[in-house]
Amino acid sequence: MRMNERVDGILEALKKEYPEALCALNYEKDYELMIAVRLSAQCTDARVNLVTPALFARYPSLEAFAEADVLEVERYVHSCGFFKHKAADIVDACKMLRDSYGGKVPDTMEALLKLPGVGRKTANLLLGDIYGKEAYVCDTHCIRIAGKLGLTDGTKDPVKCEMQLREVLPPEESSSFCHRIVLHGRAVCTARNPGCEACILAPFCKSFAGK
Repeated sequence: MRMNERVDGILEALKKEYPEALCALNYEKDYELMIAVRLSAQCTDARVNLVTPALFARYPSLEAFAEADVLEVERYVHSCGFFKHKAADIVDACKMLRDSYGGKVPDTMEALLKLPGVGRKTANLLLGDIYGKEAYVCDTHCIRIAGKLGLTDGTKDPVKCEMQLREVLPPEESSSFCHRIVLHGRAVCTARNPGCEACILAPFCKSFAGK
């Protein structure tokens, strides 16, 4: 099967199974998504969604976050893990948004990577979800499943995975593909016990073909 045929088949199957390719994190403002994604590191989206309502109510504006007491923010985000680093990054990033970016999450990879706590995965998600730009969110689900599907060479390196996906995925499909592959990784193609017999992507999966 040619790569373009493989990609088309994978995209079609994912769209049919998961028609709504939405971020699982709850937010209303651009900086709230930035904060939620920072909290999601080594933490489930479900846990983050339990924490952010009170956090966003306590700090209802970017200015409020920029002026926040880091120790107080720590108490709100404690259950998300690594709370000291996350709280400090949240406050410092909001200060930078206020002071250097006109109060808006920037729309370029270069500018996003200057924000405390923002790496390529977070920057890609923000570009895709806020601005509808080309975006490759290479989390553990995406890295693992992209390798199984032959879209990458099986690399476990997030940056290498991103670069390889850039070569094969249509740019306009990149963000929604990543959201859908996360949904599939949680629902069917789990790391410990993948449901291969019920998997819509089985016809394209190298792991399934080897069984």
